[in-house]
Amino acid sequence: MAEGSESRAPVIPFDAFMAVDVRVGTIIAVEPFPEARKPAWKLTIDFGPLGTKRSSAQITKYYTPETLVGRQVAAVLNFAPRQIGKFMSEVLTLGFPDEAGEVVLVMPERAVPNGGRLF
Repeated sequence: MAEGSESRAPVIPFDAFMAVDVRVGTIIAVEPFPEARKPAWKLTIDFGPLGTKRSSAQITKYYTPETLVGRQVAAVLNFAPRQIGKFMSEVLTLGFPDEAGEVVLVMPERAVPNGGRLF
């Protein structure tokens, strides 16, 4: 079983969920990230009226730059930026672990406007 999936998180009030700003954006650029400890890509994601943001994502197992550019993904926008080596990751791109613990991205099942908020 993947890390963190053995037990459920504690029950929280709805307001706590609403405090997490999960938005959809389209990946517009992907760069290698050879300095990362684990294989990762540097993503540039267009969140429409919210602008573009950068993210480091350990998703190299299933995704290449060619398959990522143009794809919509979900990300948390209101975490504090995180310095990863010389790269500043501004958003957390969301995914679920598969049976082997590799990341499978969270994506809308059809195109939606960039910047839309999860509810």
